[in-house]
Amino acid sequence: MSFFRKTGLFALAVASLVAAGPVAQAADDPELIFKKSTVWKFMAPDHKLATYAIDDPVVDGVSCHFTVPEKGGISGWLGVAEEVSDVSLACRQVGPVSFKEKFEQGEEMYQERRSLFFKKMRIVRGCDAKRNVLVYLSYSDKLIEGSPKNSTSTVPLMPWGDQVPPKCGDFLDD
Repeated sequence: MSFFRKTGLFALAVASLVAAGPVAQAADDPELIFKKSTVWKFMAPDHKLATYAIDDPVVDGVSCHFTVPEKGGISGWLGVAEEVSDVSLACRQVGPVSFKEKFEQGEEMYQERRSLFFKKMRIVRGCDAKRNVLVYLSYSDKLIEGSPKNSTSTVPLMPWGDQVPPKCGDFLDD
C-alpha cells in the first residue's frame, strides 16, 4: 500500500472520530442547562464552562449536575482539542427515591470522552450503607500531575412526603 493511501485511510479514520464528537454512555445523554464564556477567541468559538444535568439511570429521584470546561478556538471547533480534566459535581434527591436494579460499589453511571484519544470523564455511584447515603464521584481517567482530578457529591436518602426512603445497602450487588 502506498504512503499516500495509508495516510489517506488514517486521515479518514481520524475525521470519522472527530465527526462523531464526544461519546456519552448512559441511559440518557446529559441535558445542557447553560454555557458561560470564560475566554474570548477572535474568529473562533470562545472557551466555555458548560453545566449539564443527568438523572441517575438506576436510581429514580436522584439527579446530578456537573460543569466541565469546553475548549474553544480552532481545535475546539474541530473537536480535536484535549479538554481540561476539571469537573465539578453536585447530586441531589429531586423526588421519591426508588431503585430500578441492584448495583455494584463504584459502578459507572456516566462517561464522556474528553479528548480525541485516551481521556474520559466518568461519574460513578456508591452507597454508604451505614448512613443510607448515595455517593457520587466524578473523575478523569488520565493522570494529571500524578493524580486524577475529581469531585464528590453525596445524596442522603430522605423521606419524600409520606414515603419512607429505601435503604441503599439493600440494593448493593454482592
